[in-house]
Amino acid sequence: MQDGDELAGQRPAVPTIQIANEVIGVVAGMAASQVEGVSGMTGGLASGLNDMLGRKPGNRGVRVDVDGRAVDLALHLIVQYGARIPEVAQRVQEHVKQQVESTTGLTVRVVDIHIQGVAFQQPGESETPAGEEGQ
Repeated sequence: MQDGDELAGQRPAVPTIQIANEVIGVVAGMAASQVEGVSGMTGGLASGLNDMLGRKPGNRGVRVDVDGRAVDLALHLIVQYGARIPEVAQRVQEHVKQQVESTTGLTVRVVDIHIQGVAFQQPGESETPAGEEGQ
């Protein structure tokens, strides 16, 4: 038998690369946090329960849906007080799309932005996002 002949009609195995949704979420979250005007990310109730249990997922505040080689993202952000929210949201969408596509090789179809709160900070105080007090 020659090299390269198929064995018993079987095709040679084609290697695949699978990227976990959590990894895509971490990339998206890191990219969003690099944008000026973003104070943080919030994951809502599920994230709050994870915090109480001592679990710290790196993709907090990011929902990832993968369909083949296409990705839909939803980010839940806290913006800094005084930031122009539409501008921050647009910069986040652009930066997250670029980073996820260049890092993973997948195509980002949509980056939805959900503003969950505004962070106020007085000198000497820790940040307390409005809309997050009860979580």
